[in-house]
Amino acid sequence: MVTTYTWDLFKDPFFIGFDKMVNNWQTVNATNYPPYNVIKEDEDTFIVELALAGFRREDIEITTHDGKLIVKGELKSEDDDSKFIHRGIAARKFTREWALAEYMEVASAEMKDGMLKIIIDRIVPEEKKPRQIKVK
Repeated sequence: MVTTYTWDLFKDPFFIGFDKMVNNWQTVNATNYPPYNVIKEDEDTFIVELALAGFRREDIEITTHDGKLIVKGELKSEDDDSKFIHRGIAARKFTREWALAEYMEVASAEMKDGMLKIIIDRIVPEEKKPRQIKVK
């Protein structure tokens, strides 16, 4: 849990330009639907899994914008509700967002057996990686 004190820390003049990052963290929604997992494969690879029973590939939209991963879902086909005696599988429209750290890029997305799996890699440009300078 992030406290107000933690957010105030980034308002310190030492942290130049972090205000936009803090705003992004605060605007990421915290809904419970659909359920998801975040898995750390290694230092530079993460997997986001969403349980999307009843959704098809064409019902899902995945985008990245302004340092966020955004997953939206909306069923395109209309089921006749009059046929259902009980409808326990949620099929409502949703939007889920995650803040992405610097250099994080979505590598791939796969829908299989009602699970959406999104692979996110940290791809640091060569000029930003540490390099050793040879002394002459």
